[in-house]
Amino acid sequence: MGPLLLINPNTSKPTTIEMVDVARAAATNHEAIIGATALRGSDLIDDDGKLATAAEAVVELAQSLELAPYQGIIVSAFGDPGVEELRRRVPVPVTGIAEAGIFEAARDGRRFSIVTTTPRLASAINGRVAEYGFGDLYTGLRLTEGNPAEIMKDAVLLEESLSQACEIALVEDAAEAIVIGGGPLALSAVALRRRFPVPIIEPVPAAVRLALARAARHESLTI
Repeated sequence: MGPLLLINPNTSKPTTIEMVDVARAAATNHEAIIGATALRGSDLIDDDGKLATAAEAVVELAQSLELAPYQGIIVSAFGDPGVEELRRRVPVPVTGIAEAGIFEAARDGRRFSIVTTTPRLASAINGRVAEYGFGDLYTGLRLTEGNPAEIMKDAVLLEESLSQACEIALVEDAAEAIVIGGGPLALSAVALRRRFPVPIIEPVPAAVRLALARAARHESLTI
């Protein structure tokens, strides 16, 4: 099978590189992961308006590319911008990182929380949980304290801020799994996995696993 295309819905090329590196580490048999960065929008998607613009940019970017070589597309922002529209327009399976992270967290009926940095996306994130059918297992959203843009500039501060929010989710919400809600949080999610007794779900690797499973099913149906 061919490579996976990872689309970064924000405009930061360094973030694309980081997410691709995390995705490649999660891929089985070293499947190729090719990154592509949105050509318009924001370098940090932190409100509903930016999320809507990102959805448009994702669809525009995908439609500008030759998709035949790819076995699937990963949309690597936690609001899953443009995922539904892409599914109506492209010939390969499309996977969102929020979708994949939520599915993995809720496996075996686990109660789960989502931890992220973007309070103005709370409604969109909560809506995704409901749309994917896991509202009964969802213990809620926990947010880092402080300005998201400032936190994102400092890797140490970001990890510690996320860790504090995870601790609250664990103690106050009795979460049995915690999703780190954001593609740009991928490196922090890797580090946090070692710090807690419950599964810390890294949405980019979860999306790789789900995308590969969908690609295998898609291939079997088209043979």
